[in-house]
Amino acid sequence: MSLQDKIIEIIAEQAVLDPSDVTLTSTLDSLGIDSLGLVECIFAIEEEFDVTIPFNANEPEQSDFDISNVASIVAGIDKLINEK
Repeated sequence: MSLQDKIIEIIAEQAVLDPSDVTLTSTLDSLGIDSLGLVECIFAIEEEFDVTIPFNANEPEQSDFDISNVASIVAGIDKLINEK
């Protein structure tokens, strides 16, 4: 399974959607993921890929990690994995 497919699977699970409903242009808001769901997504992704996402749920606008849509999340995780 590709990195992209696994991240989409994690996000879909949090949104209680089928992975086919999640596209690279989907925003977490459009998928119905709230701030708590976002934190759960981040924890699940960190655990799956053994990375630490530089994201502070209390100050999301202060984060260097782009969560604007699924494609940006995939790109960010790919970068974190390659920096390990």
